[in-house]
Order: sequence, then structure tokens, then C-alpha cells
Amino acid sequence: MNKYLSAVFLFIIFLGIYYFGSFSKIPFADCVGFVFSAEKGIWETTATATSHFLYINTVIFIKNLAGINAIEASRFLVVSSGAATVSVIYLTVKSISKTEWASLTAAFVFGFSFTFWRNAEIVEVYTYNSLWVSLFFFSMIRSFTEKKRIYILLSSLFLGISLWVHIQNILLIPALVVFLFYFRNEKKYAVVSLLIFAALFSSLFVLNISQGLPFKSPYSSDQGTWVEDSLKKDTFQYVKDFFQSLGYLLYNFNLFIYFGIAGIFLLYKTNRKMFFVFTVGAVCVYGFSTFYAVSDNYVFFLPFNIIFALSIGYGLSSTKYTSLRKFSWVCLLIPVGYLLVYKVILLTEKGKEFHTFKEYKGGLNYYALPWMNNNVGILEFTIDKKQAPEPIEWMTISAIEYIKLLKSKGYTEEEIRKL
Repeated sequence: MNKYLSAVFLFIIFLGIYYFGSFSKIPFADCVGFVFSAEKGIWETTATATSHFLYINTVIFIKNLAGINAIEASRFLVVSSGAATVSVIYLTVKSISKTEWASLTAAFVFGFSFTFWRNAEIVEVYTYNSLWVSLFFFSMIRSFTEKKRIYILLSSLFLGISLWVHIQNILLIPALVVFLFYFRNEKKYAVVSLLIFAALFSSLFVLNISQGLPFKSPYSSDQGTWVEDSLKKDTFQYVKDFFQSLGYLLYNFNLFIYFGIAGIFLLYKTNRKMFFVFTVGAVCVYGFSTFYAVSDNYVFFLPFNIIFALSIGYGLSSTKYTSLRKFSWVCLLIPVGYLLVYKVILLTEKGKEFHTFKEYKGGLNYYALPWMNNNVGILEFTIDKKQAPEPIEWMTISAIEYIKLLKSKGYTEEEIRKL
């Protein structure tokens, strides 16, 4: 089958999966803040660590162009960019492995991975960010495999654009530097590529300074001291964080972890330069995400997860695993695995206690299952003045402001509860 036709089919399949499982009501966490910003329709003019300049402005653009509300505009961007990322994963693995079944399997494994699937079902920045990051990886690999120098330029372009979506992607700059070092003999392309990235990166600072913000504003926030706090943990907490990161890896990739590790060794043997480029990127992202002092640090692993999914596909393409082709359909059972884990945890006393404690936002369903249809909404929770057993004021403040905005547009409380 033509690889681009396969990519289109993957896009359609995951577009349907993600849309069907998408949130019924605006979920908890940062979701309502994003929707509120987009619903106001005021273009974002600063690029700070929490403003997500390109994401918010893209949602507003879709909202204005299609004449829909911010909720549906956000859903469209999140779901479509999620499905597109899966297709890019397939094309990237196919470019390096030349193996159809391994490429398709890697795409399904990543598309069904918990962290990515969950973020494709809510109003968050991470699937849109993953699309740009996956294009960055795609371009780097094509530079090695296709010898088309245009991809050297595209690599810097895509990474530079991704910084306007999420500043976390500065962690991939070392990978870009190593990549350009290996193409230093292509002096013209390497220099222009570096200039493209430098222009996009420096523009963040120029924009913010022009708005009266301090120089460090693109990578800092006045909403928290998360980076500083990450350096103040004791040894036990660092060890705990590390094992927690392994738990995330296991829940995202299950038995396919083995093939990801096999892919790492295979790449080391077959293409040492590409190995070091991706190893540098993977170590920087994984290390930061592991010890970053935020409660939802699992989402920061997504760029690493993309790299690992590519490694899974490359590992499966090894001739020693050719006989596994007839068993590749097993990846389609990953959703069943989530259901089984969910059921097993609910059988334990600790699981029941956790489910009860978190019931205000959906209980264990919210934490163990990636799909979000028929979820509990933050707006109805706020309107009904319900109380949570833990501090969530940072969520409800945005919800209250969004409710006021909707009421000013003629929405009744009953209508808002359904959003």
C-alpha cells in the first residue's frame, strides 16, 4: 500500500477514535483556562511559559474562521493534531525502517499510549505541540535517510515553531546542535538552518520585551517556582520520581517496551550519528520530566514518548522479529489492557479509597482510562458550588470567570452545566 495512503487511513481512524472519546464537558486541570482565553477572542501577544502563544491563537483563528465556540474550536485542533501526529509517527518509522507492518504497529502503539491518547481527548496544548515535535523528528530522520537537504532546513523550522507552542521544547535544542554538527559539511544548509532556528527562538524574546516583559519571560512564569522546586528535593524524592517515570513508561508502552529497547541497540549498530542525535534529545527530555516538580509531570514526557515510539517501530523492523508480523494485531488490544487495569485496581481497598477521594472529577476513571466521554465537568462542579477534598482553587477561578463570560453572552446556568 502506498505509504501516504496508509498515513491518510491512520489519520481517519484516529480522528474517529479521538473524536468519539473526546470530553463531553470541559474537564478539570488547565482545560477551562485554555477555553476561557480562546472564548474571549483576544489575540495572545506574549509568548511566556504558560501563555502558549501559537496554540491559543490557532484556536482563536479556527473559532473565528468557522464561526464556532471556543470549545469546539479547541476540540477540532486537539483531535486533528493528535490524529496527524500518529500519521507522522508512521511516516517517520517507515522512512527509517522501510517496513510497513512495523511502521503501522508503532503508530498504533503510540496512538493508543495513555498519555498521548488522554491529551487528545481534553482541551490541552500537548497534542498540538506533539505534532510540531514529531515533524521535527521526521525531518531529522529524512535528512539522514533521504539525503534531501531541504529537510535540514525544515528541522530547524519545525523546532523553532514548536517553541511558540510550548517552551519545554528548548530541551531539544541540544539534539538540534548535534544534528547540525553531523551535517557541518553541508555548510550552506547547516548555517541557514541555524539562522532559521535562531530567528524563531530570538523572536520570542523580542516580542515579549516589546510588550514590557523581562528578558527571561519566555522560559519563566510568575504562576509558580516549579523549576526551582525541582532542585530542592531530597534524595528519596528523586529516587521515587525515577521509579514513577518507569511506571509511566510501562503504562504507556506495556510489552512493547522490549522492542523500544531493541530499537535503541539496533540504531546504535546501524546509524551511530542518528543514535546520538536522538539519545541527546531523549535524555534531556526524560531527565527534566522525571524530576520536574509539578503534579502532572507525566505530560512532559510526550516528546520522549515520540522518540521511544519511533524506537519501537525500528526495533520491530529487525529481521529477527519478522515472525512477529502475524502477531502485530496485539497492539489493537491496548485499550482492553486499560480496562483490565482499571477493573483490577477497583477490586483493591486502596483503589476504592482513591476512587472515592477523586470522585469529584470522575474518580479512577479519570486517572486510568484515556477516553473522556461522559466525564464530570468543571463548570457544573463550580456552578453547583461543590467542594473537593483537596485544593483546586486554581481551576475554579478560571471556571468562575468563564461562567461570567458565558452568562454575558446569554447562556443560562442550565446550558452552561452541559458545556
